[in-house]
Amino acid sequence: MATTGASGVRAAVEWLASVAPDPDACRWEWERNPHGVVLLPAGRRWDVLILPGELGRPTLDVLTRLVDRPGPVLADFGDARTGFFVPPGTSARWLGTGVRGAGPGTWIVVPHPGRATGAARWLVAPDGLGTLTDASLLELAMHEAAGALAGGPPRGESAP
Repeated sequence: MATTGASGVRAAVEWLASVAPDPDACRWEWERNPHGVVLLPAGRRWDVLILPGELGRPTLDVLTRLVDRPGPVLADFGDARTGFFVPPGTSARWLGTGVRGAGPGTWIVVPHPGRATGAARWLVAPDGLGTLTDASLLELAMHEAAGALAGGPPRGESAP
């Protein structure tokens, strides 16, 4: 799911760059860095919950069945990890095993929302409006995805 149109990309760039210590330098780096990525601080407008790749993509699949549009979702090169943008403060309260949280004091690699890069890519690009994934829905989606991966019955069905 990509941000659509030039105005959507501009809004996403502005929203992301707003957390940078120097938003102008952030935009400049995105435009000129051959890798098309910048480091941005987590914990200001969002935290990021980072799931192992084998759970991240199935969780996103479940999440997109639960909501029309989840918040931004990143995948790293090779899909080893998937990062879900959630409200600030979520990572400090998160207790899930195997899930890393990026909150205050951490930095994340963020690709330009309108370009493909080799280091990281958007599975769901930011909409520029500040839409984030609700942590409770993300947890529900993770449980359902983990159950499916473990061979549990599909949602709504009981085991024999």
